Formats: sequence, C-alpha cells, structure tokens
Amino acid sequence: MTYSIPQPNCIDSPAAGTLTVAAAGRRILEATTAISGEERIPLHHGLHRILATAVTAPLDVPAHTNAAVDGFALRGADLPDKENSRLRIVGTALAGHPWPHPLAPGQAVRIMTGAPLPAGADTVLMQEQVTEAAGYLLVPPGHKPGENVRLAGEDLCRGETVLEAGHYLLPPDLGLIASLGLLEVTVKRRLRVALVSTGDEILPQGAPHAPGKLYDSNRFSLRGALQARLGVELLDGGIVPDDEARLEHRFRTLADKCDVIIASGGVSVGSADYTKKVLARLGGIEFWKVAIKPGRPLAFGHIGDCLFFGLPGNPVAVLVTFYRFVLPALFKRAGARETPMPPTFPARAAERLRKKPGRTEFQRGILERDRQGRWQVRTTGKQGSGILSSMSRADCFIVLEHDRGPVQPGEWVEVLPFSALM
Repeated sequence: MTYSIPQPNCIDSPAAGTLTVAAAGRRILEATTAISGEERIPLHHGLHRILATAVTAPLDVPAHTNAAVDGFALRGADLPDKENSRLRIVGTALAGHPWPHPLAPGQAVRIMTGAPLPAGADTVLMQEQVTEAAGYLLVPPGHKPGENVRLAGEDLCRGETVLEAGHYLLPPDLGLIASLGLLEVTVKRRLRVALVSTGDEILPQGAPHAPGKLYDSNRFSLRGALQARLGVELLDGGIVPDDEARLEHRFRTLADKCDVIIASGGVSVGSADYTKKVLARLGGIEFWKVAIKPGRPLAFGHIGDCLFFGLPGNPVAVLVTFYRFVLPALFKRAGARETPMPPTFPARAAERLRKKPGRTEFQRGILERDRQGRWQVRTTGKQGSGILSSMSRADCFIVLEHDRGPVQPGEWVEVLPFSALM
C-alpha cells in the first residue's frame, strides 16, 4: 500500500475524500485476519476468551431421565382411563439418591425434582394432582404417559458439538461447559494490544499542570473499554510528543511486540500531526477519513503484521471510533467466528436534534420513558467531541444516519445502549 490519499483540510465538504461509516467498517474487517496461537486454561478463567477448539459433550446432559417437578413417579401403563387408580407408594427418590429398585405394576415412588426416574417409570405427576392416603396414591384420570419428565440427553447428547471454535465465552457458556464436568478449555492466546497517546500538549497524571496542556484521558478510557469486553494483554505505549523520529521509533518497537496498536491524536491536518506520515513509511495506510461525527480523522493501516488504528485526539471521538470500528476488528483479530455488532432499537426524539446530511452522527443521549411508558431519548446537552463528561452522563448513543438532516421532536431515531457496549 502507498500513501496516496488526498490531503483534506478543515473546509472540505463532509463527503470529500471520505468513506461512509459502513464502507470503512467493511474495509477494516476485510483487512483483518485472526492471530495464531492457543493455550489451555482453567475454566474459571475463561470469561471473555475465545475458544480455539470446539467443545464436545463427553456425556449426555442430563445424564439420566429425571423428574421435572416434585411429585410421584409411576408407570404410564398404570394411568387410569375413566376412574381413579390406586397405586402403592414403595419408596422415595431424591436428587443424588435414586430409588434403587425397578418399579413393578401398581407401584409409585415419591420423587423430588432432578431425581432419576426408577427403572420402569416413565411419568411423574405433580403432588398437587394426586391424593395420598395410608401409603397409597389415588390417581385421577386425564393424565398422559411422559408427563413432567426430562429425558436423558434432552439438553446435550454425548459427542455433540456444544460450542464451536471461535466462540466468545460468556457466563452461560462457562456454566454449560461446567455441566459437562470439564475443568479446562483451549482458547486463543490473548490479543496483544498497545495503547499510545500522542501530542506535545498531553501530560501524564501527577505532572504539574501548565498553560496549554491537558492530562491524558484517552489511554484510561481505552484501557477500560478493552478490559470490559476482551481478554487482551495490554501494553502501555505511554505518551509520545509531536516528534516524527520519536513517533516512528515508538511505533516500530511496539509493532514488533503487538498484534494491534491503538494510538490517539496526530491524525488531523496540522503541521505537527505525524501519525499518518509515519504509518505510511513503516507499513501502509488504508484510509484516514470517515464521514462520521465525532471522529472524522481516523487512520487505519498496518505495520508489518500489526494492525494500526490512529484515532482522533478528542476524548469522545476516541470512544465513538473505538466502539464502532476498533472493537469489531479486535474480535476478528482475536479469532472470534462472529464479529459482534451491538443491536440498536428505535426511540422517539424528546427534543430537536441538530444534524447535517453527509455523515453518520453518534450523539450522546439519555433514555427515559414518556407518560405512556414508551422509550424516548434526549441529548446530554452540548455535543462537542472534547466534552468527555457527555459520555459519563449518557447511557446511549443516538445514531443518526448518513443522509439524515435535522430531527424534530417525536421523530423516530435509533439508539445504541451503552449496556450493549460497556
């Protein structure tokens, strides 16, 4: 790849030389390949890891045909057609303590939920549906064989593929694997991701404040975003000033150690914005402008086998572009079979929303119910890309489509809840 992308400036129209959000997302995923390498880990460390090999069931789940309710186990052949039948209660079956004898005709066994059915039994009647008297069970008509029974292998059969390779492990998956008696899983190795902040104006926490300077927030936001969704190995690339040689050295060093570099700042059109130049010289650049607000300057490329994302410096734009472009690519890079795209849902605008056609906007919103209990959404107020407090006050993005103009109160908009992202 060569660095031949037209140079924009601040007075370009929104569409000049830019990719739509959808096109940029597709190009990023098309250029992203999965890492190699795997490891065997304890199951309790498996949350948010990605399976390297499929999990198959070594046994049936449930392992035994068992009772779905508390009641009485009996033979379906003993169910009456018209009048009550009278069965002798011969014992009790508990979960973990099954009744050891076969059930003969005319017999019943008291049984608790989860207890295996005695041999010969195929039906369980709830205790509220029968009458117990002097050691006998009175069974009314109207029941069918097989009631209230969970069959062996009803959930999983021995040899069945339970989870495919590339599956992203969530809490129910850990329980599912545990139900098979497995203690370990084979997962893809952790993705190695480096975080870098760039700019002469960036200060580390603890340094004395000075005019024209600001404390680095982007690495902290990105670190939290990464740790919430993926089991990655983080490398802190620190803060690099606006020095082309130092930037090139830092990127080259990190690319030798990492699968992905995420840098913030230095991708605009200022004379000291060196990230694009360094990226083009060290590897290649796919694109660096997207029709999105906030976050238009976004550099995507590679340094050798290491993917590179150059995000804007403004803290809200960093999070918007991370969630929309970087996170899906990280899942694919980490070896996930499917790239999760969080769902949106419609809500009515509670106020007028400013919007110009020609770009997709991610405004910060607050969801609430109207008097009829329907979802509506309002903004957090000022939507500047440097107002990080708008992210803390919000609980969703209001996603306004590329070609859409201003939104009037009561119109439908799409919202993306933070709960699906963070």
